[in-house]
Amino acid sequence: MTVIQKSMKINIAERVFHFRQPAGTSRGVYMERKSWLVTVSDGTAVGVGECAPLPKLSCDDIADYGSVLRRFCDDIERSGVVDYEALRDYPSMLFGIETALLNLSNGNRLFDTPFSRGETGIRINGLIWMGTFDEMSRRIEQKLAEGFRCVKLKIGAIRFDDEMELLKRIRQRFGPRDVELRVDANGAFDFGDALYKLELLSQYALHSIEQPIAARQWANMAELCRESPLPIALDEELIGVNDPDLKRQMLNIIKPRYLVLKPSLHGGMAGCREWIDIARDMCIGTWITSALESNVGLNAVAQFASDVYGDSITMAQGLGTGQLFTDNIPMPLEVRGEYLVVNSEK
Repeated sequence: MTVIQKSMKINIAERVFHFRQPAGTSRGVYMERKSWLVTVSDGTAVGVGECAPLPKLSCDDIADYGSVLRRFCDDIERSGVVDYEALRDYPSMLFGIETALLNLSNGNRLFDTPFSRGETGIRINGLIWMGTFDEMSRRIEQKLAEGFRCVKLKIGAIRFDDEMELLKRIRQRFGPRDVELRVDANGAFDFGDALYKLELLSQYALHSIEQPIAARQWANMAELCRESPLPIALDEELIGVNDPDLKRQMLNIIKPRYLVLKPSLHGGMAGCREWIDIARDMCIGTWITSALESNVGLNAVAQFASDVYGDSITMAQGLGTGQLFTDNIPMPLEVRGEYLVVNSEK
């Protein structure tokens, strides 16, 4: 639990953000993004956080989201306490509240790190959204031209042979030392032919594949992690696994190479710290990714990553979503080449 001032007031405002271009995933296409902005005030200063569940994915994507969030905020106002245990199963709400309280206490510098001070950037991957073959090919060319040395492709929406052709084209031009390739299947493969597809993908020297099959198939995922020539990272598999003992049990069974952590989906900042500590004990790598938040959420995720990993933050993180919306909230965040930076002059 975190104790705060009882005199605090918390306001909630719904906000809809609009994508510059349709954001295609294996679950469909997003045209807009709804968030709930939480503003905490102590009478002198204010802090803002973003609660942004992903439709049909977040474990707290519930019909009465706004009223449940209001109830938690009323409890915090009344008691002066943030009950993390009560919020475990509501990760996007917890993340927004955590962000707002840090913003209130520390201003825009949520964590005092070289990144948050504008002294260094965080290397990020260039994300290639799903689309037609030609669309994805153009997007790949654009990211490479912008200087990204780590490119992540969302796969599973077009013909597998076409996706293989895209990877082949990149590898014909850039070797593994020049460009790191990651792919994210979002659970699109059937278990029956998943290992065969992983073997085909491995010829292109990929860094990893995220969530090759749908979540909640622990035995099948464990077999793939054991047999795959390609390192497997878990993402959707972590959603809804909020109890620390269950987290450890799941990782003991599946034994993945990596975890891809999103505070809005995987337990807020507190829950992600648990995942990272358990993963480190088991020699499992991690990196942190935003989840289509506005700049309010992206700023918090990036600063959280800089605090968690410190000077050892060498692996490319997934923090490039700040340019997705036509009506984003202004923040001193910029993408320069393959780095996300805080522009301290803004």
